[in-house]
Order: sequence, then C-alpha cells, then structure tokens
Amino acid sequence: EGKVSEGGLNVTLTIRLLMHGKVKHFLSPKGETVKKMREESGARINISEGTCPERIVTITGPTDAIFKAFSMIALKFEEDINASMTNSTVTSKPPVTLRLVVPASQCGSLIGKGGSKIKEIRESTGAQVQVAGDMLPNSTERAVTISGTPDAIIQCVKQICVVMLESPPKGATIPYRPKPASAPIIFAGGQAFTIQGQYAIPHPDLTKLHQLAMQHPPFTPLGQTTPGFPGLDATTPTSSHELTIPNDVSGPIVRVSFSSLTPLQQ
Repeated sequence: EGKVSEGGLNVTLTIRLLMHGKVKHFLSPKGETVKKMREESGARINISEGTCPERIVTITGPTDAIFKAFSMIALKFEEDINASMTNSTVTSKPPVTLRLVVPASQCGSLIGKGGSKIKEIRESTGAQVQVAGDMLPNSTERAVTISGTPDAIIQCVKQICVVMLESPPKGATIPYRPKPASAPIIFAGGQAFTIQGQYAIPHPDLTKLHQLAMQHPPFTPLGQTTPGFPGLDATTPTSSHELTIPNDVSGPIVRVSFSSLTPLQQ
C-alpha cells in the first residue's frame, strides 16, 4: 500500500495513457523518442502493439520517474502545438490534453463527495479534469481527460497519483484494450471482400456467413416469398436488408446494407 512521505510519494506505480494518433511521437524512427524518455525519466514505458488508431502507453516506476515522464510527454505535445501554430491563423493556443485510463472503482475517490475532490484538484493545479461517465468498451476502466499547461498537467498527475495510492482499486479490473478499426466490407459475386487500401481482399469467413444468412435469413418480409431464396424478393431491386456480423468474426460489429441482391448460384 502506498504512503505519502514528506519527500513525496515513495512507491512504484503504473499509470496508463490512452492516445489517439499522437502515439507517433513515441514511434519515431528507431524509437529514439521513447528511448530518450525512458533513459531520462527512469520509468518503464511500453506501447501496446497493433494497427489500432488508439494505443495504450503504460508508464511504470517510482513516482518521481512517472512525474518526469509525464513532464517530458506534456512538453513534447506543447512543442507540437507551437509548431502547428507557426503558419496558422489561429490566435488562441489550445491546451495540452492527455487521457488517463483509470479503474472505475477508483473514480469515485477521484471525484469526491459531491465533486469536492475533483474541484479541489482543478483549483489547486489550474488544469481541467474530466472523468468520463461511462466505462471504456469491454473494460472496467474509465477515461480521465486532463488539459492545461505542462506544469498544470504534472501537478494534476501528482494529485491523481496520491488519490490512486490512498484508494486502491476494488475487485478485479478488466483493462481496456483498443480494437482495430473495421475495414470496409463489400459483397460481389457471392463473395465477401475487405478493403485494404486500393485492394479488395477475399474474406472466406465472411463469405460463409453471408451465404448462411442468405439461405436462412432472419428478415422475411410479411407476405413475400421467393423460391430457393426465402425472404428476398428478386423482383424488387430497391429492397434493402442488413446483416450483422458478430465480434468473433470481424472485431467490432459491422452493419452491411444489401441492395439489389442477386441470388447466389448454387
């Protein structure tokens, strides 16, 4: 259990960041950016793998190392904001924004009774802090968004760390894992294809699912039957139906609309 001493926090802690797009700062050529952050902060910094637009950046180490890592991250983002404004007509400078991923069981302590704790953090650090009302998909974690100057963000992270150490998570935590973005799906000639760049890649699993759906469709319009193709009226080219593809086949649910379908040739 963590304790707060006069010198500050003296324990090892893990903080998770949710990044969308900005992860490119860590995935610079040869990993030089994240390597420098690891060496100078002393924290362990790991980035989730995959082709998802979202990534989880996990920062682990003594709290002083975590604060140093967050300071470097916030300063890097501010540099990018300044660079983007060089030739811009925008006059107001946007704040640095980071999103933490926090177990939902700890969010109550972070908010405090009647919002007292989060109000105190906002007023004492000058940072804007928002705790998401809903949990992230397929997890028991919630996003905590922090916005402000790099100094305000690091002061805010320090106070959040104190809350997390004083109020450990209750029960098991199901961590949030970003899912890959669904590739567009088309059906042609009785086969299913996923679109990757300029290419259509055959998808045998979806083809089988499509064929099964056409043979035993769940959507039979009242009063309409077509021999060998129940539920679809081939004489009505403007009819439209939907097929829901489950998660275990294509990741996130994809809804595909069928128009002017031609019966499959057996």
